[in-house]
Amino acid sequence: MDRGFREGYALMAVVREFTLPDLGEGLTEAEVVRWLVDVGDVVAVDQPVVEVETAKAMVEVPCPYGGVVTARFGDEGTELPVGAPLLTVAVGDSADSGDPASPASPSAATAPAEGEGSGNVLVGYGTQAPAARRRRVRPEAHGSRPNPGPAGRAPVAIPSTVTPAAPRTITSASTAVAVISPLVRRLAREHGVDLRQVRGSGPDGLILRADVEHATRALEQRAEHEAQPAPQAATRAHAMRAGTAETGVQRIPLRGVRGAVAEKLSRSRREIPDATCWVDADATELMAARRAMNAGGGEKVSLLALLARICTAALAKYPELNATVDTEAREIVRLPGVHVGFAAQTVRGLVVPVVRDAHARDAVGLSLEMARLTEAARTGTLAPAELTGGTFTLNNYGVFGVDGSTPILNHPEAAMLGVGRIVPKPWVHEGELAVRQVVQLSFTFDHRVCDGGTAGGFLRYVADCVERPAVLLRSL
Repeated sequence: MDRGFREGYALMAVVREFTLPDLGEGLTEAEVVRWLVDVGDVVAVDQPVVEVETAKAMVEVPCPYGGVVTARFGDEGTELPVGAPLLTVAVGDSADSGDPASPASPSAATAPAEGEGSGNVLVGYGTQAPAARRRRVRPEAHGSRPNPGPAGRAPVAIPSTVTPAAPRTITSASTAVAVISPLVRRLAREHGVDLRQVRGSGPDGLILRADVEHATRALEQRAEHEAQPAPQAATRAHAMRAGTAETGVQRIPLRGVRGAVAEKLSRSRREIPDATCWVDADATELMAARRAMNAGGGEKVSLLALLARICTAALAKYPELNATVDTEAREIVRLPGVHVGFAAQTVRGLVVPVVRDAHARDAVGLSLEMARLTEAARTGTLAPAELTGGTFTLNNYGVFGVDGSTPILNHPEAAMLGVGRIVPKPWVHEGELAVRQVVQLSFTFDHRVCDGGTAGGFLRYVADCVERPAVLLRSL
């Protein structure tokens, strides 16, 4: 669609305003990370138009209208409240009427009328738009263009001979860059890397995260070299630094995922009287059992999935720990289902995806779901609902090479099992000193829901299952 047609189409159509929708889970604001369309682009119904980051996840927001984008609101990096305008779209008057019986153009028999959507704003990477519309090669230079006119115009009929063209893909040879991952784009923005100057090492020149990291290191080395004072000015530069000791202070906004984590942990520390107990366990037999499981073929079972299965069995034995405290009603609320959250480290920080109904899954089912959620966390495609609703958390801090920890509970949960690294250590086994695979298990609990005896019993049962996996068979 050329420029003249777009302008004529906008003048002959009704301009509809699309606002930031309610993203669920009590979220009230979101940060604009990346615009997927530009002013003048043609958008289809339910096509993603902007990528936003909430306190829960990074999601793409689809527009329920189809037509020509006439204005965008909010630069990248701007925080917008729910209900704030995102963009305006010039749509046809037949769609604007909302009457399903209104006359359609000749093309309506094979395609939805422009502006006619499902009525539901879909949140996430999966939408009803064809896959080819979801990812677009975008120029790196973004920014909102001025609003070319008011947000609304009187409806004017569009001639039946005019049919808006399908959404186009922007492929300017001078500005287009081969980047698919939004995380790669964001990493580049955060470190000031111009993607147009980066040579991609992926297929067909695709720019990967490693390429951006390499470019970042090169920029840092160049900055350090340029920051070195000339020999004759070294004394003067030292004097200036001494007089301005606070010049290098950085102030980082506590918002998005980091802000949500800070608020949740602060609330947990204020409200929950937590306590921690720990024990060393011989994990040699558990490691051998896992190897035997995976040697038989089929889906592989992860160690974290086995530990999650042990935790669900322990919670069935000690249900008082699968609970939360209603402080206003002064009641302990015991929960019927076990939804296990597990800590996952990503480039955007620590997130805790939740495996729903973990008590109803076997080790293979837990392993598959954990792998799916972990991949979604790393790519930033977790839905907000996949980050909430947990009743128990499994924290594998052993991946960081540490043995123990006293973590803060994931409010409003009442318990968390921590797992340290599994390393060879001297151990008394069957009356003799031997080298065994030893792990430290720590258990943090809300002292309001139980006493130390219950917490100790839970941890001891988990340790027994780790040391003798056959114990777990009694609960299967």
